[in-house]
Amino acid sequence: MINVENVNLTGHFLIAMPAMADPYFARTVAYICEHNQNGALGIVINRPIDLTLQDLFRQVDLELQDTELAHAPVHFGGPVQIDRGFVLHQPVGAWQSTLRVSGDTALTTSRDILEATARGAGPRKMLVTLGYAGWSPGQLEQEISQNAWLTVPANDSIIFDLPAERKLAAAMALLGVDFATLSEEAGHA
Repeated sequence: MINVENVNLTGHFLIAMPAMADPYFARTVAYICEHNQNGALGIVINRPIDLTLQDLFRQVDLELQDTELAHAPVHFGGPVQIDRGFVLHQPVGAWQSTLRVSGDTALTTSRDILEATARGAGPRKMLVTLGYAGWSPGQLEQEISQNAWLTVPANDSIIFDLPAERKLAAAMALLGVDFATLSEEAGHA
């Protein structure tokens, strides 16, 4: 049995098991941006909401020049601080409030990244969410030990290049598993 007590899942996907009853997380893939003794912070990457980037930018009094980007969806990032924007992006850049996650991927919460994006000088790749997912110390480890989540090292192209509806299957494929074949019952050898 794997000891989840000392595992650092920063830069990993959390894939909700089929039995996940929590409506915030059923059929989701979350990207873990920080995991340490203080808990964990993640962003759900496959739950678009009925809001485009252009709509969001207008709400914060910015005019988005890039018409292709304007139609990109904003995502539900998790149930914590749903009134606040979070930008998962590449490259890391030099923004006012950025958490470097893994490799060239970072999470930024400051307005300067939106201002730069509005004028065409933002990050090359980005996923914008409202809210994030948070776990208190030991909570995520407990949920994993109860078979609520599968974990796998993240793949950047799943985050940034695939449409939301394909992310769950692609994340599962990293494990060599088809989501449809998973049982809702936990089993131990």
